Amino acid sequence: MKKITVPDIVKMKSEGRKIPVLTAYDYPMARILDDAGIPILMVGDSCGMVEAGRENTLTVTLDEIIYHTRSVARGRTAAVVVSDMPFGSYQTSVIEARRNAARLVAEGGAEAVKIEGGRRSLRAIKAVIEMDIPVMGHIGLTPQSVHAMGGYRVQGKSSEAAEKITEDARELEKAGVFAIVLEGIPSQLAGDITAELGIPTIGIGAGPNCDGQVLVLNDMLGLDSTVKTPKYVKRYMDLKNIISSAVVEYVIDVEAGRFPSKEQSY
Repeated sequence: MKKITVPDIVKMKSEGRKIPVLTAYDYPMARILDDAGIPILMVGDSCGMVEAGRENTLTVTLDEIIYHTRSVARGRTAAVVVSDMPFGSYQTSVIEARRNAARLVAEGGAEAVKIEGGRRSLRAIKAVIEMDIPVMGHIGLTPQSVHAMGGYRVQGKSSEAAEKITEDARELEKAGVFAIVLEGIPSQLAGDITAELGIPTIGIGAGPNCDGQVLVLNDMLGLDSTVKTPKYVKRYMDLKNIISSAVVEYVIDVEAGRFPSKEQSY
C-alpha cells in the first residue's frame, strides 16, 4: 500500500476526489481504518470525551495526545496521521506552540497537527509551519472555545458572523495551512468557502459541499450511547449492541460451564 503524504491530500482537491477522514485513538482501530482506505487518521482531543468520559475536550493533555498518536502511528501504513494540539498547548506562547508541535511529531509520530481558531491563532500556526510541520486549521465551531461560545452551537448564521469565518479561512490559507476543518456552520457558507479556497476543506456538521468529511469513530460506529447523537452524525453500525450481545453470550457460557470447552483446552 502506497504511503499517502500531505501533498497527496492537497492534490485530492484539484483532482475532485472527496476526502474521508475518521478519528482514531488506538493501534487496532488505526490498522482497520488504514486497511479500509481512510487517507487521514485524526487523533482528536475528542478522545477525552468518547474514550475517557469527560464533559469536554479542555482537560485533555499533550501527553495524552502523544500517547494516542503513538498508538495510531504504529497501526497505520498508508494514512496521514494528524494530531490535535490540545487546549493550552499553543495559546500561551509561540515558543510553547513550537515545542509542543515538535513533541507530537518526534514523540508521537504525527505527520501534521491541527490547531483550532482562525486569525486569533495565526501566530502559533505560522510558527509551527515555519518548522516544516504541516498544519490543518479548524474554524467555525471550535470545541476548545466551548465556554466562550456558550455551548456547542452552530456558528456563522448571521452575515457578519459568516464573513468573519470566511476571513478566517482566507487568512489560514494565506498562512500556509494544508487543509481546514469547517465545523458546525451552515451548508451554504461551507460551500462558499470551499469554492473560494485552493486547499481542501474537511466538514463536520457543515453539509455536503466540503472537499472531505470527518466523523468521530465512536459516533459513526454507535459506541457512544451516553450523549444525544448530533444531527450531523450518521450511524453506520450499532456496535454497542453487537458487543453487548457477545459479552452476554460469554457470561452465559461461563456460568453454564460451556466455556472453555474441549476445543479451547490444552
